[in-house]
Amino acid sequence: MSEEITGKVLLVDDEAGLREAVQTYLEDSGFTVEVASNATEGWEKLQLATPDVLISDIMMPQVDGYQFLKQVREDPRYKSLPVIFLTARGMTSDRIQGYSAGVDAYLPKPFDPEELVAIVSNLIERQDARTPEGGNLPDIAAMAKQIEEIKALLTQKGNINKTPSPIRIDFTPREQDVLNRVAEGLMNKEIASRLDTSVRNVEKYVSRLFSKTGTNSRTELVRYALEHGLVTDDE
Repeated sequence: MSEEITGKVLLVDDEAGLREAVQTYLEDSGFTVEVASNATEGWEKLQLATPDVLISDIMMPQVDGYQFLKQVREDPRYKSLPVIFLTARGMTSDRIQGYSAGVDAYLPKPFDPEELVAIVSNLIERQDARTPEGGNLPDIAAMAKQIEEIKALLTQKGNINKTPSPIRIDFTPREQDVLNRVAEGLMNKEIASRLDTSVRNVEKYVSRLFSKTGTNSRTELVRYALEHGLVTDDE
């Protein structure tokens, strides 16, 4: 059975009404959405966390969508990041300029929200197909370091004082399964094998765990989970 496509979306648009409407629709469709009201704020959000898809308006004050896309594409980290342009413009010349700048899809306003969801889902699936399981070498090295830190944490497990979590956290059964295995020091590929799912889906669940616990790395996540008794015993 195929699992629904989910992922992180960064939406950059200076129109508050449209921004809120698109965010609500995408979140109702299962995506996690970060929003920014201009390209400068969008760039700052991009530095904090790389989304699966970037959606940007073209007509924005100060820095327009084309300039923003140029900045994104010039950074090696975002050369392959899927980008969708939203625009009131429908002229062929504008679309050609967008595609020449490296945009992946182009949706003139007004648009059907279901079409946007279909485009986002398709881009994430295509990106997934292009990304080898295990990711690139720097990510593997970073994860290996975190795995070592987690194993060091586990040796101190008995000495960690447990306190109630400062916020109420409700995990889905699958999120709990992934958390338990991250806390065993398993890598994404191993977790995917144990849970009979894809590496991509494990990455999505780990991202959700980061979001729900306010952590930014596997080490922080495991430390937080151990301190607040969020890891459960299962077979």
